[in-house]
Amino acid sequence: MANGDADVRYEEEYIDNPRGVKLFTCRWLPENKDPKALIFLCHGYAMECSISMRDTATRCAKAGYAVYGIDYEGHGKSSGLQGYVPSFQHIVNDCSDFFVGVCERPENKKKARYLLGESMGGATALLLHRKEPSYWNGAVLVAPMCKIADELKPHPFVVSILKKLSYIIPTWKIVPTRDIIDIAIKTPEKREEVRSNQYCYKGKPRLKTAHELLMASLDIEQNLHQVSLPFLVVHGGDDIVTDPSVSKLLYETASSEDKTFKLYPGMWHALTSGEPPESIDLVFSDIIAWLDQRTTTQDPASEMELKAKHDEDARSKTSQIDG
Repeated sequence: MANGDADVRYEEEYIDNPRGVKLFTCRWLPENKDPKALIFLCHGYAMECSISMRDTATRCAKAGYAVYGIDYEGHGKSSGLQGYVPSFQHIVNDCSDFFVGVCERPENKKKARYLLGESMGGATALLLHRKEPSYWNGAVLVAPMCKIADELKPHPFVVSILKKLSYIIPTWKIVPTRDIIDIAIKTPEKREEVRSNQYCYKGKPRLKTAHELLMASLDIEQNLHQVSLPFLVVHGGDDIVTDPSVSKLLYETASSEDKTFKLYPGMWHALTSGEPPESIDLVFSDIIAWLDQRTTTQDPASEMELKAKHDEDARSKTSQIDG
């Protein structure tokens, strides 16, 4: 049971990736009901799943979805140097292995599968889609890291120097940047919650990590046209961590036929956790509505079951009339 909520069952498990790294995974399941679809969480940089995305997961589970999360290498309760991303591709591969493994279980094969990524997790979700373009039924992208805001990027000359140093001293915490917590989270209580969470990394970005995040965001920004899955992108209008104009560009450039962009004026970066309750409720009502609409319309198994029942009822009525 998760957090005393009788409607949701929470479970944890450690798995080993092919590189021998122990990774923390968790899941929130609707209690006493078959999940209507699967949601896979991709958390943000320096964050983790079990606490920082607990509200997101619980809301989705209470709406009838099975929700699965994984802490990246060097994040949360997983092994690895805290806050260190030696390779963004490793993150994508680890998520893919775990998520696909869940999807391919016999009880899940007919269920729709969605990615839900926040900030850096939005970039992870988009790269998971690129890895298997037709595998996912859709994605919810929360302030995705399609581009790091110019205000947070060092001067190009500094970037050039940091790139060279990242190969020599990759784990050094010397990248100059503003305190992300202060500019991402609006409510003081939530800022304190993140600061007191021992599983959230709060040091300066490590050299290799900063380089990997920058390269991933540039790659995504240059290939927005390759995005073809159904998606909802939500972004705070006053976000100065990731650029809302690039989320709009994603919406305009993606080749997806089913795409939705929602901009929330006045909201900051952490719009699913760091805003006042009424604002968070608004964002989640839009997310759940989007998921519910697509889960209903693209569940072929349920439609075929309804058709079979309808045909059976029709035959029964016909036989009664003939009798």
